[in-house]
Amino acid sequence: MSITPDGIWAAAPTTTRAQPCPISADSKGERIAYASGKSIFVRSIDRPHESRQYTETTAQTTVARFSPSGFYIASGDVAGTVRVWDCVGEGATRGEYHIISGRINDIAWDGDSQRIIAVGDGKERFGHCVTADSGNSVGEISGHSKQINCVSIRQQRPLRAATGSDDSSMVFYHGAPFKFNTSVRGKHDKFVYGCGFSPDGAHLVTVGSDRKVWIYDGKTGEPVKEIGQGVHTGSIFAVSWSKDSKRFVTASADQTIRIWELESGKNTVTWRLGEEGKVSVPDQQVGVVWARDGLIISVDLEGNLNYLEEGKDKPIRIVQGHQKTITAAGYIPDSKTLWTGSFEGKICAWDLTNGAAEKADGETHSNYVSGLTGSPDGRIYSVGWDDTVRTLDTSARSFIGGTVKADAQPKAVAAASVGGKTTVLVATPAGVEIYVDGQKQGLQKLASPPTSIAAAGADVAVGCEDKAIRTFTLSGSSLSAVSELKDGTGVPSTLAFSSGSSPHLAAGLANGKILVYAKEGSAWKLVTNRWSAHTARVTGVSWSPDGKKAVSGGLDTNIFVWSLADPGKRVKAGNAHKDGVGGVVWVDERRVVSCGADAAVKCWKVQGVQ
Repeated sequence: MSITPDGIWAAAPTTTRAQPCPISADSKGERIAYASGKSIFVRSIDRPHESRQYTETTAQTTVARFSPSGFYIASGDVAGTVRVWDCVGEGATRGEYHIISGRINDIAWDGDSQRIIAVGDGKERFGHCVTADSGNSVGEISGHSKQINCVSIRQQRPLRAATGSDDSSMVFYHGAPFKFNTSVRGKHDKFVYGCGFSPDGAHLVTVGSDRKVWIYDGKTGEPVKEIGQGVHTGSIFAVSWSKDSKRFVTASADQTIRIWELESGKNTVTWRLGEEGKVSVPDQQVGVVWARDGLIISVDLEGNLNYLEEGKDKPIRIVQGHQKTITAAGYIPDSKTLWTGSFEGKICAWDLTNGAAEKADGETHSNYVSGLTGSPDGRIYSVGWDDTVRTLDTSARSFIGGTVKADAQPKAVAAASVGGKTTVLVATPAGVEIYVDGQKQGLQKLASPPTSIAAAGADVAVGCEDKAIRTFTLSGSSLSAVSELKDGTGVPSTLAFSSGSSPHLAAGLANGKILVYAKEGSAWKLVTNRWSAHTARVTGVSWSPDGKKAVSGGLDTNIFVWSLADPGKRVKAGNAHKDGVGGVVWVDERRVVSCGADAAVKCWKVQGVQ
């Protein structure tokens, strides 16, 4: 028996309004790296569903930069720690260095992949230069009075470095070891957000919130010229050079990505993201990298990766995903699509054949998605902490039928089909609300507030705060009580029915245990309480298509696969999702999909489980 990783569909980059989002590409133009939550994701450019995740960071990550060699990445976090790690082999951490007492905003490597400069928002200092392998100091970063937003190192000798800051200045350093040389003031009159030496080392460019673009001599730091006055109409957050050093690209809050010619100073190519003529905050461009000849990748405020190709007006590909904790997962058997909802209300559809994600169209939840369920009529129903019930058309991947307001905050949702009619059941503190065709038809009050709910055909099970599971039979739009199960030692946090001729009910508890019941006549009988390996709340249980096996995920970060044939055995995928698993779905006989607090979706191959 085994459960092995079969792919990571990465989370989207974490973005913050009015703040740059650094994104890095390796020297071959094959991979990109970025920060998301407490992880760093390294993603194939041509096959974005292929990625790897670095999870050794304990705080929110902020930046990741490839070394020129392409073998290592230096990443930073909000606690001021920089980690250097192997991004080709096993992902081992090579060094861990505390640089400043605050957020790391940017990191730069020298051309030999030996030294790094990390800068940010510190207290005693705003940056430092160390060797990548030992952390020894090889220079001081000084000359700024406020946080440093960006840093770049000239890749040729003599070594030079430049930093840009909230104090509106660019500071130029000579090295190595790196020492203060000059402070260039008066060119920018607001925050400097981005800087970069050209690959040939001849020039340096800075951009900022004042919408200015300044060119400097790469060897002396002397200002050469300002270009593009009045072209960008919003803050410029990032800049990246082409490999031939003749052009560079900028990303701005005015929703545009622009290519500039160094010699003439002219803007030669412009992409405007979002709907034509419509101002859209989520389409603000906060990061950009010239990945390779002919391909530019930008990041918008919503975390989408936009692939831009010269000669094409629109992105040739948009890679989407979640930025925040995934809190719910839903699936319709044999649909080839997984649906996920997250902490900020976003709902995405994932193509299970290629890992591509697409955000659901229409008005979504305004915050935490607390439940998703698939129904036999081919629709997905969602509930959220905005106290609404919403319906998704799976073929159009969009919300339909408007918003239905629940009477209280929904805890979970289930959909049942009797006589060809779909009934949606919503568990709220007031009881179980019953909806048919988007209209509330009744409320089933319970002796204790419900915490979880599941339905299959006419069978309905509701977990309650008094640790009991109450079962019902659905008839039309009413529920008839059948039994009350009180075998558990914890509050039921998730419930799942199996399919097949001999249905089972799995109840995941808040204390980490899982109880399994079998149906005998109209009653339910406990058949095993030995599925008890989780050490924290069980967040999801899903049965295999044959109804003989189940997969569970919990806040302990682990995933377990269980078998009814041998309840004492299990297979484990440890640390499956950093900070906890949010949902699990058994999608076909040998494949399980999970999602969690790291905002990623992961595939697992299950073998040898009877």
